[in-house]
Amino acid sequence: MATTHRRFTRSRRYPSDTTEAQWAVIEGLLPPPGWLAGRGGRRAKYCRREIVDAIFYVTDNGIKWRSLPADVPPWSTVYNYFASWETQGITQDILDGLRDRARMSEGRTAAPSAGIIDSASIKAADPVGTATRGFDAGKKTNGRKRHIAVDTLGLMVCVLVTSASVQDRTAARHLLARLRYRCPTIRHLWADSGYTGTLLDWARTLFGITIDIVAKLAGQTRFVVLPRRWVVERTLAWINQHRRCVRDYERLPDHHEAFVRWAMIHTTSKRLT
Repeated sequence: MATTHRRFTRSRRYPSDTTEAQWAVIEGLLPPPGWLAGRGGRRAKYCRREIVDAIFYVTDNGIKWRSLPADVPPWSTVYNYFASWETQGITQDILDGLRDRARMSEGRTAAPSAGIIDSASIKAADPVGTATRGFDAGKKTNGRKRHIAVDTLGLMVCVLVTSASVQDRTAARHLLARLRYRCPTIRHLWADSGYTGTLLDWARTLFGITIDIVAKLAGQTRFVVLPRRWVVERTLAWINQHRRCVRDYERLPDHHEAFVRWAMIHTTSKRLT
């Protein structure tokens, strides 16, 4: 007998909760539950909208998992979904789908042809072990560094989290490999002077990607809006509007990457609605 998935409707409880319009977009990007797709298993106890709203709550408010309010699913259930979706690549798939829709809503093709890369060092909290943290001498920051690639609208394509001691041009090789896999249509990038050197020839030879360096102005001593670079800097600011991303609290770098993705899922879904 065919079984339909019950729709879950309710009023919003917290500012981070999805609106009906947001959920309509996100729900279509989630894979069907195993029991509904004929793969067996029990019917899920909690609606996936409750799970997504709980993840948004942690992302937006920066709380511990165990501090989730009592009126959401148990923290362990929410965390298991969070970790499982990240491992399966579902979180990235949601982000990709939202980015495609946001681009088309602004009259662009779904697949971008150009983008911008940049990085930001963030302080690490006590749970971050010494094996995955380091010191960024330039920013005087002890922690981790997140490297992101965005399209020309500032919508994130991919993210990589490393120790803060890793140089941008070194991490960029791994970031570009992810970029090539997730969005092979990108053929041109803009970056700051931290990406100079052999990286330019390496990217052109291996991936067919050209990189233009947007350097600071001669004699520049204070903040100046630079062409192209302001787009990715704005995206980094969007990410930092979510408290869980202001500092790195995650034992696993992959989980900080996941929170960055959820921050951009939250931002992009609101932009669409």
